[in-house]
Amino acid sequence: MPARLLGGKYVSAIARRVFPPVDKALQRATHGRASLTRAIGMRLLMLETTGRRSGEPRVTPLIFAAQDSDFVVVGSNWGRERNPAWALNLVANPDAVATLDGERIPVRARRLTEQERAEVWPLMLEVYPAYDEYAKRVQASSGREIMVFRLERA
Repeated sequence: MPARLLGGKYVSAIARRVFPPVDKALQRATHGRASLTRAIGMRLLMLETTGRRSGEPRVTPLIFAAQDSDFVVVGSNWGRERNPAWALNLVANPDAVATLDGERIPVRARRLTEQERAEVWPLMLEVYPAYDEYAKRVQASSGREIMVFRLERA
């Protein structure tokens, strides 16, 4: 599917309502062995953060890129104006748990600098080309820059 279509406003609006809850349920039921995203050729990890206000665990399915033993994730929020809650949770408390293929991996998040972000952006576009469309839409609507994090194994 072309990146422009994947990153389109209406496709994003539908996908953000369908994919995350279905993927969460499917991954929980199969202990991480099955995923809708994997079915279309992408890999997902489940990121468990601590809610910055509630202190409660929050689990979010995320597309990622592997770099050495780390994971890189993008806080695109499907191209919406605001940062996703999971990204703000990581800013407040960088300790989290990534679950990949059923394995729980303690991680510590580090928000990438502008230069580091520029270096990994092409890799993230290989994983999910729609990130460029999201970045353009977010910049035009709110001026925010999409946060990118490196999840380093703790």
